[in-house]
Amino acid sequence: MTHFNCPICSVVGIPFLQAYDYNRRISNEVFSYYKCPSCDLIYLVNVPKDLDRYYPTDYYAIPADRESLLKNSAQERYKLEMVQQFLNKGRLLEIGPAWGTFAFLAHQAGFDVDVIEMDKLCCDFIQNKLGIKVICSNDPIAAIADTAGYDVIALWQVIEHLSNPFPILKAATQKLLPGGILVVAAPNPASFQFKILGRFWTHLDAPRHLALIPSDLLVRQMETLGLECLLLTTTDKGSLGWNSFGWAFSFHNFFRGRFVKYAVRCVGRILTKLLIPVEQSGFRGSAYTAIFQKKQTI
Repeated sequence: MTHFNCPICSVVGIPFLQAYDYNRRISNEVFSYYKCPSCDLIYLVNVPKDLDRYYPTDYYAIPADRESLLKNSAQERYKLEMVQQFLNKGRLLEIGPAWGTFAFLAHQAGFDVDVIEMDKLCCDFIQNKLGIKVICSNDPIAAIADTAGYDVIALWQVIEHLSNPFPILKAATQKLLPGGILVVAAPNPASFQFKILGRFWTHLDAPRHLALIPSDLLVRQMETLGLECLLLTTTDKGSLGWNSFGWAFSFHNFFRGRFVKYAVRCVGRILTKLLIPVEQSGFRGSAYTAIFQKKQTI
């Protein structure tokens, strides 16, 4: 029997679940997730060698221009507002910005913004249409090493795409200035939806999501790097939006028919309303957002 050790603590993992690429159906391959009995990390053990294939050219719906981005930016303004609870100015780095809505809002608010992104089309849009400095790289650790210090480093729904996110978070922490903040948002493996939907949960997103990281594991790891957790929540605007998205689209994974999918999406939206008392209590939301601060040097 093949053993798969946890990438975080090296303990032998336990088979947890198997899933297909339900969200995009790019292949019929079966993807196996294991769970660490020590730290509860859930991780994909058969990562495709051709993982890039699972990010097709239409993965990012890049706006036509800056004006189009601005028209649809309201839904991401909460990110800027969360950051501004702690810092209103300084140097900001976003890792994995997609087409850069948050980065652009931060730039407009007066932050000096850099981004690290691997998708070339997104990089071109951010650099040439938004006027923001881009480091185009699929090696964020190396890319971070070549940067200066930052007051804010943000990873919105990025770390789940990494088989072991902590080396990148460590590299980011090293570039964080004393008193600076690190923002991490990710799917919540303790969510009510995951318990109910299992392998059909749209936020599992096999094989693009390589690891589902318990929030307490994230907090412990960041504490070892000298960061204090200032905020940990599943009820910020973004996380609540992922609740709605999860119910509306997870049911797609049970059905293939176009009209049936439309019907179950409506059912999902109804469930979102009915389950508000459940998902907004007990840290059972579909995603969490954590904000950490680097301790000031004496």
